[in-house]
Amino acid sequence: MAAVLRNARIAGLLAASIRTTLPRASAVAVLQHKETIKQIHTRKWLTNPLVSKYQMQSIRHVSAQRSIEDINNRVMKVLKAYDKINAQKLAMDSHFMNDLGLDSLDQVEIIMAMEDEFGFEIPDADSERLMRPRDIVQYIADKEDVFD
Repeated sequence: MAAVLRNARIAGLLAASIRTTLPRASAVAVLQHKETIKQIHTRKWLTNPLVSKYQMQSIRHVSAQRSIEDINNRVMKVLKAYDKINAQKLAMDSHFMNDLGLDSLDQVEIIMAMEDEFGFEIPDADSERLMRPRDIVQYIADKEDVFD
């Protein structure tokens, strides 16, 4: 009977140690797995002899090849998603404050949404003069060297 109790006590201690150790070990394994996947993806492009330097440059610059229509569509999509803008009143020449009834805080939120959409920061001095969707499209096209 003492042997059974001792075995049960050992099994309980073992179970308790597994309950505390296993989650930590699995968390470490997940983190190591994510890091390994990240390294594989990074090294795959850097060490693959089949990917030439020219192909790497073209991969990097694909996102820079945009058209005015693409920028226009993305700007309008972001503006239509903004809850305070009436989609029926929205046009390329609509003034945010005069035509759409927005305030300066709304205009700042729109600029922040544009920064998120296009992946670069718009300085405050420039954002103050972006009062129409057409102004935003022209600013982004100038910033990314997109011409008609």
